[in-house]
Amino acid sequence: MQQHDIIIIGSGFGGQCAAINLLKRGITDFRILERRDFMGGTWCQNSYPGAAVDVQSPLYSISFEPYKWTQMFVEQAELEEYTNFVIDKYKLRERTETNCNVEQVIWQADKQRWMIETSAKGVFEARIVINASGPLSTPVIPNIPGRDSFQGATFHTNHWDHDVSLKGKRVAIIGSGASAAQAIPAIAPEVGHLHVFQRTPHWVMPRPDRKFSGWQRTLLGIKPLHKALRSLIYWELETRVIGFKYSSWGLKQFAQKVALRHIAKQIKDPELRAAVTPDYTIGCKRIILSNTLYPALCRDNVSLHTKGSGIAEITPTGIRTQDGQDIALDVIVYSTGYDATDGVISYPVTGRTGSTLQQQWAEFPRAYLGTTMPGFPNFFVVTGPNTGIGHTSAIFVIEAQMNYIMKSIDALKQAGKQAIEVKPEAEANYTQMIHEEMKQTVWKSGGCNSWYQSKSGHVIAMFPGFSFSYRQMANRFKPQHHLFT
Repeated sequence: MQQHDIIIIGSGFGGQCAAINLLKRGITDFRILERRDFMGGTWCQNSYPGAAVDVQSPLYSISFEPYKWTQMFVEQAELEEYTNFVIDKYKLRERTETNCNVEQVIWQADKQRWMIETSAKGVFEARIVINASGPLSTPVIPNIPGRDSFQGATFHTNHWDHDVSLKGKRVAIIGSGASAAQAIPAIAPEVGHLHVFQRTPHWVMPRPDRKFSGWQRTLLGIKPLHKALRSLIYWELETRVIGFKYSSWGLKQFAQKVALRHIAKQIKDPELRAAVTPDYTIGCKRIILSNTLYPALCRDNVSLHTKGSGIAEITPTGIRTQDGQDIALDVIVYSTGYDATDGVISYPVTGRTGSTLQQQWAEFPRAYLGTTMPGFPNFFVVTGPNTGIGHTSAIFVIEAQMNYIMKSIDALKQAGKQAIEVKPEAEANYTQMIHEEMKQTVWKSGGCNSWYQSKSGHVIAMFPGFSFSYRQMANRFKPQHHLFT
């Protein structure tokens, strides 16, 4: 039994922010548990061709750790460099157990501590658990008939197999979301033929990217200038909430028209134009930023398959479509997303009453400030239910959550108690408010089905408002909303 005051599960930006905040408070008795054999989370794991951030890099970074970015929207390799820069600066590797997959977490009422069972590193015990495994960490591969019969190479974009050469190969990408939109232009010039299977088109906006010159990069390393640029980008992006929540008319009149002009400018074939034009309000699904996707779909060696010619089954040699075509393939790439709502925590968590978090979330995942749940003392979820943000940096919300988590830990110490948990009525009132506010948003009323929604139909992934509103709530710790035991 390895005993620690705090266990952090996951070493991506959420885990890093948690660890850094603890160190700044002088709390050193913690361990980070990472299931992979390397640290870093999303931007070290997702190395598929074309992978890049879709939020401006000066904002998509930890607020107190500026970086001399090479361009406005950096690619995966540079984000991996930044991730490792943060890890090494704060010496987090020496506080991390890699190859340490958490199998279950159980609250021990007699000890007022959590027991964390892992697959390879034994059992840990801790007073506090901070889950930072992330909502985009469990990839989903749909159970398509014949899926396991295919004799060629298959992999998910989350686990790109770089040992498989695509040069001259017959390749299929199943899915057309954000990852696919980046991978398609990157591999299209290399493959023999690329078949893209699109279930529902996404709205695509131009990507306002630019390279930074040497002197501009130097300026980015100066904290006051970096902070000013962050603020400028932040407030510009924050205005998008007006459309997402308060003005569907504005979305259609402005953003949607820009996206329609983008299609008209880059695609001349009227059939292809029609195939990539969504029939729902822009913003209902994740908006894709790309200047290269549509030109890639126009290539002679790329075929787009839509509903009429979608997948009927996978065969040993390829894909049979719904209109009877047999497409011979060498490689199938799944770009089919993640279990980001119902499966936000992939391991069982047994709380104070003996029931599991999965049982408590049977109807739909819910949490106070997207972070804590009644019946689960000293258990905090980073990027939990309704903390996703569709218009700005996810790291901004992570840092806001850290304010609440750290204030909870401070309150626990000041009260001289062993455990803190949110009251059921406080969580219920918060959740009711979230879903009342959600009714006004494009994610609920935009006319689409998306991964933002759970199986219950509730929008679970997104926060229904301005990110500064969430930060204000997270900053105002309310002792009356909590039980101390």
